[in-house]
Amino acid sequence: MTYVVTDNCIACKYTDCVEVCPVDCFYEGENTLVIHPDECIDCGVCEPECPADAIRPDTEPDMDKWVEFNRKYAELWPVITQKQDPLPGYQERDGEKDKLEKYFSPNPGQGS
Repeated sequence: MTYVVTDNCIACKYTDCVEVCPVDCFYEGENTLVIHPDECIDCGVCEPECPADAIRPDTEPDMDKWVEFNRKYAELWPVITQKQDPLPGYQERDGEKDKLEKYFSPNPGQGS
């Protein structure tokens, strides 16, 4: 099992989860975070720290696409190890549906 970041993080990018991760397996893109599924030790301490409920175990239904999404971008983006401020406008976007299609565009400057 691993934990992955889902589209609830996109356009919000809370980083509360980053500070509690004992293995530094979070990676940062322009408007979202991802977890490297091969580095995650399945401890689960990050899941309750996410105010947007964006971190889910891969054992939930339909998580295969998120495991691959997280793996793909974790191999391209830089690791993040410290908490940062969420993105501007995060309060309005928190809980919004279908954010992957609306807001996600890989940042060319970060190896996408």
